[in-house]
Amino acid sequence: MDETNKDFLMRRNLTDAGFPDSEIAKIISLLEEGRETAVHRILAQQRTNLLNTVHENQKRIDCLDYLVYDMNNNSRASLKIRSDGFSAYGRKAAENQFSEVPSKPVRPAKGKLNMKTIIPTALAMLCLLGTACTTTTEMEKTNMNGISQDTRVFKINPDIEAHDVQFKNRFGITLAGHLYLPKGFNSSKKYPAIAVSGPFGAVKEQSSGLYAQKMAEYGFVTVAFDPSFTGESSGEPRNVASPDLNTEDFSAAVDYLVTRDFVDPERVGILGICGWGGLAINAASADPRIKATVASTMYDMTRVIANGYDDKEDSAEKRDEKRASLAAQRTKDFKQGFYDHAPFNLKPEELTDDTPQFLKDYTMYYMTERGFHPRSVNSAIGWNMTSAIPFLNTKLLAYAGEIKTPVLLIHGEKAHSRYFSEGAFRKLKGGNKELFIVPGANHTDLYDQIDIIPFDKLNNFFTKNLK
Repeated sequence: MDETNKDFLMRRNLTDAGFPDSEIAKIISLLEEGRETAVHRILAQQRTNLLNTVHENQKRIDCLDYLVYDMNNNSRASLKIRSDGFSAYGRKAAENQFSEVPSKPVRPAKGKLNMKTIIPTALAMLCLLGTACTTTTEMEKTNMNGISQDTRVFKINPDIEAHDVQFKNRFGITLAGHLYLPKGFNSSKKYPAIAVSGPFGAVKEQSSGLYAQKMAEYGFVTVAFDPSFTGESSGEPRNVASPDLNTEDFSAAVDYLVTRDFVDPERVGILGICGWGGLAINAASADPRIKATVASTMYDMTRVIANGYDDKEDSAEKRDEKRASLAAQRTKDFKQGFYDHAPFNLKPEELTDDTPQFLKDYTMYYMTERGFHPRSVNSAIGWNMTSAIPFLNTKLLAYAGEIKTPVLLIHGEKAHSRYFSEGAFRKLKGGNKELFIVPGANHTDLYDQIDIIPFDKLNNFFTKNLK
């Protein structure tokens, strides 16, 4: 494609994304100056603005759905639809919903108002007027119509249904997920279920979706989700991580699963990949609803940030240097009015003979067709630089020894990160804990290599412990 066509497509895409001409000119100028990081920041902010609009409109749609449902099921005989109470679109929708509307409102006898009918309808009407209301549809949204825009990077199994879902965590952040249903799914049955997330900086269309799909092939209901502040989940600012919030994300996924009619709430487990392996162990130590836990190719993010790789920076002096650097970054971010992002993975052409092998492995997953995804922090955006602050002063595995439920740690024999699983295993107690080493595997082999990831082992573990 020649440069003229590239410029045309760039401008058209920016226009379609909602940028005014002045902002487009600024973006083009930044690109000509080679300031790609600044452009990434602008694009990420626009995406956040659009996503927030989507969430706000979705809440209004949820309230409309609730109103129609309530009227259809509870108020057919006691609520007159007034033409002056709906827009033209609303009147048409109402006419389609109700074929028989009483010519006169049916009023209950004096002193006998049907409050069970009136209160839910009033709440829904207040919602339409912009007043906050709380219904189950505000806590979660399940769209059983598939995935609206399917951008998954792994091979799709057509026998496994996948659907868009949303659910809120305890902090009010809306998490976006994909719900996977086993072949021959029967909504009247009670299935065991697994919540899946990771790797750290990835999205549900990458490794976690693959794991979720594979476990659904074994008969589990699964949900792969984007963590707070990343992917299609909400939260501001974007691309932030936190040991507290991200542990909560796992429990929010458990909230969603245990409240499904087709899930047995006593048979729910979690599966964390890479940095989400450590977060899964932390979640299991805090949430007794989690009956079985798997950490695959895990990182302990608090350990690596506080101590450096292989604990080579494990000293108060080194941590003080990191604290000073992060504090300076906070001041800079506040002054400039936006957050700097840490560099993400190298492009394949930037690799050299001196590049450490594990960084090459990351590049070959996140920056190639194998695993690249534009919403992934590790593929195209980079973490907010101050994300490291809470990890520096937290120990994720502090209470790992108190986990009574089964835990399976899986790691590659040749992974640079293997010592994280070995360290975690030493903290775990009881005969229902296991460390399984995959011969010859490196860290990222356990992201997506079907012939290397021990899925049969995972199936046996969850089948045995979610029964």
